[in-house]
Amino acid sequence: MNLFILAAAAPAGNPVTEIANQFGVTWQLLISQVILFVIVAVALKKFAYAPILKVLEERRQKIAESLANAERIKQELASAQAKAQEILNQASAQGAKMIEEARAAAARVQEVETQKAIAAAKDIVDKARQATEAEHARMLSELRREVGRLVVATTGKVIGKVLTPEDQQRLANEATRELAA
Repeated sequence: MNLFILAAAAPAGNPVTEIANQFGVTWQLLISQVILFVIVAVALKKFAYAPILKVLEERRQKIAESLANAERIKQELASAQAKAQEILNQASAQGAKMIEEARAAAARVQEVETQKAIAAAKDIVDKARQATEAEHARMLSELRREVGRLVVATTGKVIGKVLTPEDQQRLANEATRELAA
């Protein structure tokens, strides 16, 4: 700014003054315009650029925070997915274990029921055998009595005499012995 004042006060033979006169520069107007430009520049810097720069800085910070939050959320999502996968794996393992236990329990129950059925069938066969043997013994006993009675009756008719109870008993025992042999 001092240069402009010196140029304005310089004598007419100065080359700067001559050039300025040639281009039609009036030093008083030029200095006033420079002063106005500086005032406008300072006012714009203080009232326009500073708030704009402040808003831009705030936006930059918000964007940085948003990016940091997005990264944090991304990490939390990855962690949550890993936990969910781990839970699914555990549930799958527990499900497989429970299925295996259920199969083992079913096999045990089937084995127990099979053993019970075999035991019940054996009991039925044993009872049938015992009933058959009892029926056979009863029939043999009845057959012996009938044979003994027939022998006594036939012997009494063949001999023609009435047999005493001792004779009847003796003949029945002999007939039974012969049938048993």
